[in-house]
Amino acid sequence: MALLNRPRTEASGRLPAVVSRETRSWPGLLTAVLGAALAFGVHELVPAVPMLTAAVVLGIAAAHLPRARGFVRGRGRPGLSLAGRRLMRIGIVLLGLGLGLDQVLRLGWGTVAMVFAVVAATFFGTLWLGRRLGLRGDQPLLIATGYSICGASAIGAVSEVSGSDEEDVAASVALVTLCGTLAIAVLPLLQAPLGLGDLAFGRWVGASVHDVGQVVATAQTAGAGALGEAVLVKLMRVAMLAPLVAAVAFAMRARRAGVRTASGKRPAPVPLFVAGFLVAALVRATGVLPPLALEVAHRAQEGLLAAALFGLGSAVHLPTLVRTGGRAALLGLSAWVVVAGVSYAGVLLTV
Repeated sequence: MALLNRPRTEASGRLPAVVSRETRSWPGLLTAVLGAALAFGVHELVPAVPMLTAAVVLGIAAAHLPRARGFVRGRGRPGLSLAGRRLMRIGIVLLGLGLGLDQVLRLGWGTVAMVFAVVAATFFGTLWLGRRLGLRGDQPLLIATGYSICGASAIGAVSEVSGSDEEDVAASVALVTLCGTLAIAVLPLLQAPLGLGDLAFGRWVGASVHDVGQVVATAQTAGAGALGEAVLVKLMRVAMLAPLVAAVAFAMRARRAGVRTASGKRPAPVPLFVAGFLVAALVRATGVLPPLALEVAHRAQEGLLAAALFGLGSAVHLPTLVRTGGRAALLGLSAWVVVAGVSYAGVLLTV
């Protein structure tokens, strides 16, 4: 009788534990996918709200609604965290297929130099100020990355190699998303006072606004010509993602010299998903992929990133965010002024 009540023997191995780990992820993963679908619906109903922005907001809301809070922090947490990591990596690889390297190079080396200066000034200036303000954890690094490159996608990429705390990632995404959304309303009002023609305005938007969707929403107010210039300049900033992530990975590897992973190997100097991003960009440059394939990849990329950002948003704990909210908001505002000011000067020098 005792034999009947005993747990499964070692002959069955560790399969039950493995199955348990896999099973625990599914509820959260499905919730992240549902969150992405809801974010798509919000964007369809209100086109001015980018899908990724809606995903972050919905994730934060889910983490604080009384009926959902227990699930998000308990049974759904493993899958939501997995979505924030794994789906983010796949989405960033697919982001490379949207990078038209041939089109970017047509803008000329002057514009390339301008974009490089904007990225460098914004990244290092924001990182320095964040440290001076005493922001905790990796928030200065993540906010600097988001403002200088491409918003939430860049934050997710850097967090993968820096091993950043989930709450730091979510708080940084929320701040960068908020400022990028405000840019949609503020920048068009500044076009005439700053004396920018439509094409120059498009370049300014591409060089200073964070997320690609926010760039499109802002630049389209000045017409098709401005929109085209904005997207090309923005793609040039996106191209800076791979070297920046590789540099952060190298710095982290040097800091953890001698530290090995659980498998006994040292961390790779360049993460696999960054290499995938570069390969995808090169494949796009060859022109072998038909427009339909690129469109499908773009939709898949948006969906994956939205699910990942929903997972990250669900990790936000507003009381904790409020405690550093003033300093983080000051850093975000300062970074916004830096990226807008440096890019404006760069546009005046290159048009």
